[in-house]
Amino acid sequence: MRILDKISFKEQTFKLREDAILDAAHRLLAQKGFDLMTMDEVAADVGIAKPSLYKHFVSKEQLVGAAMIRLIEGALDFVDQLPPAESPLAKMKLVLGWALRVRLGGGLPYLPATSPQVREMLTKNMGYVTKVLKLNDLLSDIVALGKKAGELRSDLPDEVILFSFYARSCDPAVDYLRLYSALDNETIIAHMITGCFDGLAGAPKVTVAGSR
Repeated sequence: MRILDKISFKEQTFKLREDAILDAAHRLLAQKGFDLMTMDEVAADVGIAKPSLYKHFVSKEQLVGAAMIRLIEGALDFVDQLPPAESPLAKMKLVLGWALRVRLGGGLPYLPATSPQVREMLTKNMGYVTKVLKLNDLLSDIVALGKKAGELRSDLPDEVILFSFYARSCDPAVDYLRLYSALDNETIIAHMITGCFDGLAGAPKVTVAGSR
């Protein structure tokens, strides 16, 4: 085997272990939150020694930053692969569906919204901030196109639509439905998307002249 092949295999093994660490961090953050999660628990979840964990991430803050960056990279990849023929509204529904599947699968797209400490930490992470700004620009363009096409309300500022859209991925209703309803995940996602874009009000009752 060539030296290059040996190096590639070593790097691949390192990357696979790093992915396993990030997966464990996602699970533990979703279960315990930032404050209660420890590096010891992450190492134990992966099945590696703590010194091996520190070869990848020197602190819990760095690990959480990397986990959130990977999450945003996943969102960017998803948006990049949206079918060009889809309408802006259809694209927004697809992105929300993706975010809710990540969340219901144990991901943490809502973490910055629930932890001021994490939010402050991430604002100092330029790798994270750069990717979030890129994602925000892409979604802002979709919102602008949706308003131009008449698919989104023109009387609402773009920021109101965009941040309301972000909030749906953090909606605690998802957790209540998962825990206390008989609905499966895909049905929960479908209802959350409908509630986000179609609202909760029913159609106005039509009164026929002369009827009681």
